[in-house]
Amino acid sequence: MGLDISEAPDRPRRRDLSFFFVALFVVAPLRLVAPLSWFFVVSSLYTGAIWSFTWRGYILFAFTLCELFFSLYHQHLVTLVSVPWKHNIGNIAQLQLAFTRILKSGLAVLPEEGYDEEFLDFDRPGSPAETITQLEPTDPRGIEFRNVLRTWFGRVPWSSIRRVQVKQWVYWSIFNKELPEEHNMSPSHRAILDETLELLEKRLGTRVPDGSNPAASPMRMTIDKVYIHNRPFFYYLFIAGVNWYLRTWYAKHWNLRHGNYKGLEYLVYVPDSWDAVDGPRPTVFLHGLGLGLLQYFPVTRNLRLQFSDRPLLIPLQPHISQDIFHPHFLDPICRQDLADRLAGLVHELGWVELPSKDCVDLSQEDALGPGVTMVSHSNGSYLHAWCLKQHPEIITRSCFVDPVTFCSWEGDACYNFLYRLPTTGYELVVSYFVGCELGVANLLRRHFDWSSNALWYEEIPNARNSSRALFLLGGRDDIINAERVKKYLTSHGVRKGIWLDPNGLHGDALKPGGAGLARVLEWIREDII
Repeated sequence: MGLDISEAPDRPRRRDLSFFFVALFVVAPLRLVAPLSWFFVVSSLYTGAIWSFTWRGYILFAFTLCELFFSLYHQHLVTLVSVPWKHNIGNIAQLQLAFTRILKSGLAVLPEEGYDEEFLDFDRPGSPAETITQLEPTDPRGIEFRNVLRTWFGRVPWSSIRRVQVKQWVYWSIFNKELPEEHNMSPSHRAILDETLELLEKRLGTRVPDGSNPAASPMRMTIDKVYIHNRPFFYYLFIAGVNWYLRTWYAKHWNLRHGNYKGLEYLVYVPDSWDAVDGPRPTVFLHGLGLGLLQYFPVTRNLRLQFSDRPLLIPLQPHISQDIFHPHFLDPICRQDLADRLAGLVHELGWVELPSKDCVDLSQEDALGPGVTMVSHSNGSYLHAWCLKQHPEIITRSCFVDPVTFCSWEGDACYNFLYRLPTTGYELVVSYFVGCELGVANLLRRHFDWSSNALWYEEIPNARNSSRALFLLGGRDDIINAERVKKYLTSHGVRKGIWLDPNGLHGDALKPGGAGLARVLEWIREDII
C-alpha cells in the first residue's frame, strides 16, 4: 500500500527573522498608538500637566484625544462584528446540491495534463456526471479527499479527526449554525445531517471514528471568534484621504467619473468616440482586499491609458478597502444584489442588452451585444463568480488573477489567510494589514457564503478557449494552493489559458512592470469583437 498523504504531518513552521523585524518595527508601533494615547491623555488630565502645555503640547493632546475617541468607536464596531452571523445563507436544497457537488469533485478520472484541443468547449467532462459510491480506504481518490478535507480541521492527521467535529463542520456548512444537542435537533435537520454524513463517508473511503477531539476542531468562519487588530485613527484617515484624492485626480486627468448605481459605487470611463456596436469591448476590473484605489493605482493606470479607445468600469468596494468612514463599511452588498446591480449598470451604460424576463434558455451566443471583458484579482474573483453564476450573458471574456474562487471548497485560502499563524514578515504584513482589519474580517468571517463563492469549471463559458478565458497563478502563492488550482483546470482541458509564475507570490501577477501584468494587458489587447 502506498503512502497515505492524509496521515503525513505538515512540515513544522518556525518564525524567521523577518517576522520579528516586522512585528517590532511595523506592527508594534501601530498597535501601541491607542494605548499610548490613552496614557498621555489620562495622565495629562490627572496630573494637571495639560495646563502648562506649550502650543506643541496642545497639538499633541488633540491628536491623542482623536486616537482615544476613535479607539472607543473602533472597539464598538469590533463588538458588532464579533456577534456570530445569524442570517440565513440560502436555500437548504441548493446548499445540499452544492455540498454534493463538492463530494463529486475529483471522482472523475481525468488526465492531469488535460484533454486534446479538438475537444475544445464541445464537451465538458468532469465530476458533475459522477455517482457517489463507496470508495475503498486505499482508493487514491479517497486518500486525496481525506488529505484535502483535513485542511478544514487545522491540517491535523486524518486519523485524529472524530465524528463530533465532522458533524459540527457539516452542520455549519449547511445550516450556518452551531451543532445542537441531539435531542434539540429537528427531525428534518437530523435527516439532512445523517444523509450528508453518509455520502461524505462514502467519498472519504472510510468511516469517521466516533467520539470527540477538540484539538481537531473545524474552521467555521461565520460563527468562530473574530480576530481584529486595532490600528490608529490617522492610519485610516490617511488611506481615506489618498483614495479621495485619487478619485478626484482620476476625474480631472483621466476622465474617470465617480457614480452610484442603486448603492453600487463605481468609477467609469467612456471615450467620446466609442461606439457600442463596432467599438472595442469594455473592460470591468474587480479589485481585491487591501487599500482600494491606492493599492491598485498601477493597474488602473495601465487599463486606462493603454486602452483609451475602450470603456473601463471599476466597481468600488469600501468594505474591503479599509474605508472605515464609509456609511456602508460594515454592510457589504450581498451576492444576488451585487450581480444584479452590476448587470443593471452595464446595461444602463449601453454596453450589454440584458435578456427580457420572458426569454428562457438564453445562451452566450445570442445577440446581446458585445459583452464585457471582466478582469478580477484575488477576492474580486468571488464577485466575478457571482456574475458568471447569475448573469453569464454580460461576460464574454474572463481573466482571473490569483483567483481564490477555484478550489475554495478545499479550505486552503480560508486556512492560510484567516487561521494559520504567520511565521514570516510577509505573512505578518498580510495578516495584520489585511486579514485582521475590521472591514475585511467582517466580510470574510461574518458575510462569507461558500456555496456562492465557489466557482466550478462548467460555470465558465469558453473556459478552454485561451482568447476567452485566462488564469494567472503564482507558484509560491501563500494564500491559495496554486498547484491544486492548476491541476483542477488542466484536468478539464484548460491549457493555453493558464499563465503560471513559478516564483510568484500572491499579488505579484499585477506588479508594475512584471510579466504577469504584461500578459493581462496583452490578452486584453488581443480581443477582437
